[in-house]
Amino acid sequence: MFAHFDGVVAEKTPESIVLDVNGVGYHLMVSAQTLSLAPPTGGRMKLYSILSVREDAMELFGFASREEKRMYERLRTVSGIGPRTAMSILSSLPLKDLSLALVAGDANALTRVPGIGKKTAQRLVLELRDKVDNAELTGQAGVAPIAQGIESEAVAALMALGYASSEAARAVSGVAGQTDKLDELIFRALKGMGK
Repeated sequence: MFAHFDGVVAEKTPESIVLDVNGVGYHLMVSAQTLSLAPPTGGRMKLYSILSVREDAMELFGFASREEKRMYERLRTVSGIGPRTAMSILSSLPLKDLSLALVAGDANALTRVPGIGKKTAQRLVLELRDKVDNAELTGQAGVAPIAQGIESEAVAALMALGYASSEAARAVSGVAGQTDKLDELIFRALKGMGK
């Protein structure tokens, strides 16, 4: 029903933004990532949106990028993931990290999200691992990637060498945090793939 809202930030709370669009204030629930990209009160912002209609409530959810909105829609297709749980997942993990966790099959990363247990995390991985876009894995998605790091560059490099995105993501996540040098991270990921 509503594709996006473009207006002035009238209010901000830890979980929402009120956008004033031509004198009408729209209250949108947002992730911590989107909130971090919001300008100060009085600044202009565009939020992509989804209207959630339930028996007892109608809520608007806002996203800083189309990619974040798409990921939210994917999360909602998984049984047991409601609108607020999906937003909680997006708040807990930057889009790139969430994409890497899904493709690499890292259910443990998802269990760190409040309200997500081991079985739900495994269901998320099982149902969504093949639906993640390459742009989300390499950090090239969206207008302003939240967490651009050497892990995404290493995945992109391995994909350029011909490895599948899921294979590259799995290899890099297995050695992530061991070094802060890109060439070394790629070497370690390749070495891990050779075992």
